[in-house]
Amino acid sequence: MEKKFFEAFPNLKLNGVQKDLFEQAVVERITATKRKDLLRIYFRSERLIEKELVYAVEKEIKKQFFPQDCIFIKLYERFVLSGQYNPEKLMGLYRESILMEIKECDHILYTIFRQADIHFLEEMVLELVLEDSVIAKSKEDELIGILDKVLNERCGFQVKFQTSYKKAAAGKYKKEDELRIRKIVEVITSRFEGTAETAREEMTQPLPKPKEDMGAVLAKPKTTITAKPKDTAIASAAERKSYSRFDRSGDKGTQRRTLKRSDNPNVIFGRDFEDESINIEEIWGEMGEVVIKGKVRALETREIRNERTIVSFEITDFTDTIKVKMFVHNEHLAELTTDLKIGAFLKIKGVTVNDTFDRELTIGSVVGVMKIPDFTTARMDNSTRKRVELHCHTKMSDMDGVSDVKDIIKRAKKWGHKALAITDHGCVQAFPDANHALDHGDDFKVIYGVEGYLVDDLKEIVTNDKGQSLSDTFVVFDIETTGFSPVTNRIIEIGAVKVEDGQITDRFSTFVNPEVPIPFEIEKLTSINDSMVMDAETIEVVLPRFLDFVGNAVLVAHNANFDVSFIRENAERQQIPVNFTYVDTVGIARMLLTGQAKYTLDAVAKTLKISLENHHRAVDDAECTAEIFMKFINMLEKDEVYTLEALNEMGKSSVEAVRKLHSFHIIILAKNQTGRINLYRLVSESHLTYFYKRPLIPKSLILKYREGLILGSACEAGELFGALLDGQSEEQIARIVDFYDYLEIQPIGNNRFMIASERHRNINSEEDLIALNKRVVKLGEQFQKPVVATCDVHFLDPEDEVYRRIIMTGKGFKDADDQAPLYLRTTEEMLDEFSYYLGSEKAEEIVITNTNMIADMCDRIAPVRPDKCPPVIENSDQQLTDICYRKAHEMYGDELPDIVEARLKRELNSIISNGFAVMYIIAQKLVWKSVEDGYLVGSRGSVGSSFVATMAGITEVNPLSPHYYCKNRHYSDFYSDEVKKFAGMAGCDMPDKLCPVCGEKLIKDGFDIPFETFLGFKGNKEPDIDLNFSGEYQSKAHKYTEVIFGYGQTFRAGTIGTLADKTAFGYVKNYYEERGKHKRTSEINRIVEGCVGVRRTTGQHPGGIVVLPVGEEINSFTPVQHPANDMTTDTITTHFDYHSIDHNLLKLDILGHDDPTMIRMLQDLTGIDPTTIPLDDKEVMSLFQNTSALGITPEDIGGCKLGCLGIPEFGTDFAMQMVIDAQPKYFSDLVRISGLSHGTDVWLGNAQTLIQEGKATISTAICTRDDIMTYLIGMGLDSEESFKIMEAVRKGTVAKGKCGNWAEWKQDMLDHNVPDWYVWSCEKIQYMFPKAHAAAYVMMGWRIAYCKINYPLAYYCAFFSIRASAFSYETMCLGREHLERVMSEYRKRSDSLSNKEQDALKDMRIVQEMYARGFKFEPLDIFKAHSRNFQIVNNKVMPSLSSIEGLGEKAADAIMEAAKDGPFLSKDDFRSRTKVSKTVVDLMADLGLLGDIPESNQISLFDLVG
Repeated sequence: MEKKFFEAFPNLKLNGVQKDLFEQAVVERITATKRKDLLRIYFRSERLIEKELVYAVEKEIKKQFFPQDCIFIKLYERFVLSGQYNPEKLMGLYRESILMEIKECDHILYTIFRQADIHFLEEMVLELVLEDSVIAKSKEDELIGILDKVLNERCGFQVKFQTSYKKAAAGKYKKEDELRIRKIVEVITSRFEGTAETAREEMTQPLPKPKEDMGAVLAKPKTTITAKPKDTAIASAAERKSYSRFDRSGDKGTQRRTLKRSDNPNVIFGRDFEDESINIEEIWGEMGEVVIKGKVRALETREIRNERTIVSFEITDFTDTIKVKMFVHNEHLAELTTDLKIGAFLKIKGVTVNDTFDRELTIGSVVGVMKIPDFTTARMDNSTRKRVELHCHTKMSDMDGVSDVKDIIKRAKKWGHKALAITDHGCVQAFPDANHALDHGDDFKVIYGVEGYLVDDLKEIVTNDKGQSLSDTFVVFDIETTGFSPVTNRIIEIGAVKVEDGQITDRFSTFVNPEVPIPFEIEKLTSINDSMVMDAETIEVVLPRFLDFVGNAVLVAHNANFDVSFIRENAERQQIPVNFTYVDTVGIARMLLTGQAKYTLDAVAKTLKISLENHHRAVDDAECTAEIFMKFINMLEKDEVYTLEALNEMGKSSVEAVRKLHSFHIIILAKNQTGRINLYRLVSESHLTYFYKRPLIPKSLILKYREGLILGSACEAGELFGALLDGQSEEQIARIVDFYDYLEIQPIGNNRFMIASERHRNINSEEDLIALNKRVVKLGEQFQKPVVATCDVHFLDPEDEVYRRIIMTGKGFKDADDQAPLYLRTTEEMLDEFSYYLGSEKAEEIVITNTNMIADMCDRIAPVRPDKCPPVIENSDQQLTDICYRKAHEMYGDELPDIVEARLKRELNSIISNGFAVMYIIAQKLVWKSVEDGYLVGSRGSVGSSFVATMAGITEVNPLSPHYYCKNRHYSDFYSDEVKKFAGMAGCDMPDKLCPVCGEKLIKDGFDIPFETFLGFKGNKEPDIDLNFSGEYQSKAHKYTEVIFGYGQTFRAGTIGTLADKTAFGYVKNYYEERGKHKRTSEINRIVEGCVGVRRTTGQHPGGIVVLPVGEEINSFTPVQHPANDMTTDTITTHFDYHSIDHNLLKLDILGHDDPTMIRMLQDLTGIDPTTIPLDDKEVMSLFQNTSALGITPEDIGGCKLGCLGIPEFGTDFAMQMVIDAQPKYFSDLVRISGLSHGTDVWLGNAQTLIQEGKATISTAICTRDDIMTYLIGMGLDSEESFKIMEAVRKGTVAKGKCGNWAEWKQDMLDHNVPDWYVWSCEKIQYMFPKAHAAAYVMMGWRIAYCKINYPLAYYCAFFSIRASAFSYETMCLGREHLERVMSEYRKRSDSLSNKEQDALKDMRIVQEMYARGFKFEPLDIFKAHSRNFQIVNNKVMPSLSSIEGLGEKAADAIMEAAKDGPFLSKDDFRSRTKVSKTVVDLMADLGLLGDIPESNQISLFDLVG
């Protein structure tokens, strides 16, 4: 009894085309063998089902129904095919299935049939032409028997068979070039000669046996790691030699402490051993004693008790990685680490143990460690003529390439290649690093290019316009076809409607007999089957009728190029001349419906509210398209577009339409400097104007900037391959080929994914891929375009695919595990790949000759300009001089003191002579503008070392030595003994003094900072003027740079965000966990190293502005783009990381900071001018000694001994402990503490220790970088040498042991009586802060501290508004008792607090201090409260709306705005007007912030009762 397939197997789960095809199949019977080991299923289908799908269903039945049973499933198909099939058509469609079936049973038979030709002498007579051979003749009957079963029994034909024979084809493999063979022979010979020599010289080296190496190879077929012949010879030599053990007699204590117990020089620890190694991947669980070999990749030592050290290292054999731990006596550590180092190859014998510390399997109880040679084998290019790779991706290729550009170039150079092209996807950010990979005078050439995303905007909306208007007659039509190619596929239906004067006046609809079977996918899509078209007329009859219907009308279609290409192709076959004007509604939709995500017919119809009932039926689609077109005409007429010419012009100007075009890959190479700049223009435009999911490059733009560029057709995603796959017409393919300078083909493996892809129905085997490559080669010959073979490199070696696999999995690619072999290949590998089917001569042409020819067409160029291009401000030298002298005379009188005059002259001469005056003027303009707008600016870095910067108003820090001066310009004192006592300190540390001339109180100034720390002793050190603007003013400062330099002359400094270690670790870990595989942390770490550094995104420096001089074009330096490709922002950044061009263009650091913002708020709240706050206030100084100035005791605030909680620079527990230890007495001491807190290895284990031991004080310890130079000069060292010592120490060069002159300098310091502790301190420092920077920070902090004492409510409002990061109304504003209860609970679990809770605790401490001082919070009033700022109300602090938990700043803004419109009637009204969530509304109600308003505006009947 017959049953439908899924009635027989109701629980069988199939997907996609399998399910669709078998739903229509019928099971005729099912039988089984007596032993139940074979189940036969006989089924019938009216659809041809490929054998690959039949086999897949067999596997699914076995997997789903009999997973544990030993049973074989076999499906026997029988086809009842439509009359559209005949034997010849069937063989064309089914031959690959027959080949697959034969291959399953007999590979020889498969080869014979694959090489055979098939001809049909008559409809039912098949001639099989076999290659003439004994094997073919012996298999002839067997092959005909199979064909008989397939064609006649399975498919129902009655075919007769004849055989004939043809001469066997000659072998296609290329004959080796004599020189190449000779070279390979020489290499092999030299290896074995070297082996014999080495074996004689190194008989004492026990090496791994060949068996071990073969095991490693077999365990991981993809790896390039194999045993060298040399290793084998030496190993066997080593086996013949035995080594004596160390004499075990004598002192047992000595024996115990011996590092090695063997005479074998290769043993570096323990005893000798000859055991065979196993692969590390085979180690799972505690297996006892094992022997492994591998490469050391991470090493660390940790000293423990009893004068011993734990040496732990990770070792990999490239199948896996494991950690090894050894215990070594300290006296042997140096000897061991001479050979045990990163990169060493070792053989180790030890015991596998689960380490309780690392919680992972490790190797401990190490018996012995031996040195072995490198057992990996690097691929080499031994060809006498080398190829050039013209298609290469790096880590900058947008989460796609995984190799560093420097490594790629290094490999190409090692192989003897003369050039290499860098072609990342859409970007050129690897160029600077590629340039740095070359040595000065290097002969190697980097070709700079890009694999762009090309869109063809040259295709117009209207094709072949003849002056028609939108009121003319149109025929809107649609066709259904058997596929996408007008050349190989057929029309099966034509539907059309005629539109005249905006009305449908006539219709045309008919099926067309294609005379071939309709593919199942097309039947499924259109619902048209063979039976519906078999009785229809053929295209030869239908087409003339359709053309008569069209007449002189303009054709209209949705994706018109497709439909018209079929009409044209069929008209050409029938020799009917056609000259259509046609309009594409997809192009109009892209232009008019800019918000659309897609522009398919159904999507556009839905947007325009047009009915489409039977989509993919020609007549219905044509009717729908006509209605769409008529609506478009109305829309166009509103834009005053009345003609087809005007429609085309409108389309050309539509950037939105271009962004929505389908993109193809294209290779663009820079031929010379002109080409480089044009390439950068393309990259800039693609990111700024045409970015949509990816940076798109229109063809029109390429034509505009084509000079100096070479265009290649790229990979399978290129325009040419796409046209060939779609079977486009010869005319269209010729047009595409003409656009390119060279054509590209790649190894078959690169495109093998297409065989399994449903998108490429015409690609079913490697032979199809070979045919595509051959077609490209043929096109090259036909159009005289060079064809090149490239690798499309995404990683260096085959085994590196794992990194790309993991990254692509992290990005969500489902086929990430099916990695194509996109590695860099040698010349020989490429020749072998292509000579197989192109022949040796053609292979050599495309692999070597043509790639070198393209490389020779490109000049050797640098990707960045070498010249310095500072901006020009006219007369900046004189401006700076005038500003400085004007200010100096205002401060010090008409006759300047000698020290002031000398310092000004020296600095101005240095600044102006080195061309730096313009930088000072720029900074001066920015600072003056900010101050004018009411915001102080803090200086950063060492700019405060410059007296010119002080006089220009760029910094408040005066670097002169401490001094007095009269504000009335009557008097100054730099030299009195009283003043000299404060050398090295701050002017504000000095006692008050009156002017002896006018009696006014003198101003105390000066921080004693040498100018040389800023520009060096020669004055030629590039100045770095960093400025701290208020965070809320920063954007205005950025905008003001455009006022200074002009619009389009400033850009934000770009940054590149790459995959970090932590993220990469997550990718690797998740990858293996999702696949149920456990990997040791050490192996994950190894794989992580290959993933880090891959580009993820782009960004911008927080305050960096790059200035382009007037008259220069930015694209001559770098392309530009939006940060993170955000098309909604006006911000434009440099495409290159700004470090790559900071030697070319000036970068301004206009940074945002909280201190200037806080000071501005304090000024607004108090009215006090912050510049008048005295820097010698004793109460402020007392905050750094006790809490008395606040009127509280430490017990009131949780035991905090100081009053500087919440003061910038000094408010953290770490900084306060420094203050307690240092016991500051002067302002200058605070500057020194600030310097210590910002340095690395300056305080802990250094200055703190010296102060505790009494060797130094806060005044004598090294606290800032300037201290070193001034102290050493004071001790008599040469000033230039002192400067160099300061630079080496402050950069950590000395501490890292990388300073070559340190021994000489150290001796010189000691010879000049510099104390030993001072030298010791220098040798510890990793980084040092500049004194000027510290002074600027402390000045800001001091002013805030002054307000904390004298204007407490203003201080707390400003702190909570600006610096509090986790303020919570419900936790902190409900009284002191509630707060301290929460704080107590937090402290009990201090070790487990989240980051947010830690931040909240910091804010609670400030609130606790406020309560202790007697200040309170005013209950929050939603009609008075500010959204973001705290306010002083009724002599209390009113919190901001944003202090409510869960209420963001934008929601708080909305509440504040809504409150301006009057009272809220209910909670519903509140929610409606403010748009906040119900959760927040309920919380606010619980806190009593909404009063007693009802839930709803609705009045209940009960409200009216009584």
